[in-house]
Amino acid sequence: MQRRDLLRSVLAAGTLTASGLPLARAQGAAWPQRPIKLVVPYPAGSSPDVVARLLAGQMEKALGQPIVIDNRAGAAGMIAAEAISRAAPDGYNLLTADIAILAFNPAVYSPIRYDAQNSFAAVGLMARFPMLIAASPQSGIKNMADLLAEIKKGGLGYGTAGVGTPHHIAMEQLLNTSQLQAEHIPYRGDAPALQDLAGGQIKVAALAPSLSLPFVSEGKLVPLAVTSEKRLPQLPQVPTLLELHLAQQPVYAWQGLVVPAGTPAERIGKLSQELQQSLKNPEVVRKLEDLGMEPISSTPEAMAAYVRKEQALWGPFIKARGISNK
Repeated sequence: MQRRDLLRSVLAAGTLTASGLPLARAQGAAWPQRPIKLVVPYPAGSSPDVVARLLAGQMEKALGQPIVIDNRAGAAGMIAAEAISRAAPDGYNLLTADIAILAFNPAVYSPIRYDAQNSFAAVGLMARFPMLIAASPQSGIKNMADLLAEIKKGGLGYGTAGVGTPHHIAMEQLLNTSQLQAEHIPYRGDAPALQDLAGGQIKVAALAPSLSLPFVSEGKLVPLAVTSEKRLPQLPQVPTLLELHLAQQPVYAWQGLVVPAGTPAERIGKLSQELQQSLKNPEVVRKLEDLGMEPISSTPEAMAAYVRKEQALWGPFIKARGISNK
């Protein structure tokens, strides 16, 4: 199956922790007894949706009940996050929560109708991927030195999947580190930004590898750098911003599984166990890696710590850079 066909970090007693959660009222001896709903805050075919469906397909085999995907796209994931924050804490309501929902949105948007630190309980991390900074072949930009020179000339606009996305934050860190300025051109997702970049309507963009790698292999995009700690196996010739001294931190779009705060600890534990097992499946690992994603299995406690670290890192950066939806 082609990459393109595949397409299409908590909280206890109201705080972002992973243990000591108050138990909900008794739900019966056996669980689960009916289908489980997994809300995905992005459209069908998006990278988060692909990850959710891939892992749900594995987890439901062990749980003995279907996991039904409910795509609730819009408002940078806030529609879905609010819905799960108000859902019954019974183990039947899950959310694919990403860096935007848990770390970026509280700094970018005001107000938001869920509490990133108090509304959810962690189940575990799932996967992450860096941004690929790429140029259009028509731009004449061949590497990061060319890009910086183009930015210094003035008037350059860069495309991203939207305001406050990991794509946007990655580019803002690059500009902050290099002490340069460029116009942000926000799109409604990766796909339209990719289309305009490949068509030459914009010169540069930050994109998800899952969508952009096929275009790179076809010569329709020029890869310049990645925002990960290490180079991507699929693009070993493409440097990281870190090795070029154009970033202080790696930037990943990561996703994890959360449930409403107050969900019984034993149900969280069971979900986490099956999630971790699914991420060990060789076929799951292969498919994620084919999409430029890195499996990042974790315990609930590890996810909670990861989320707190990301919140402490990126919240102040976003505010200092004046990144806002207003």
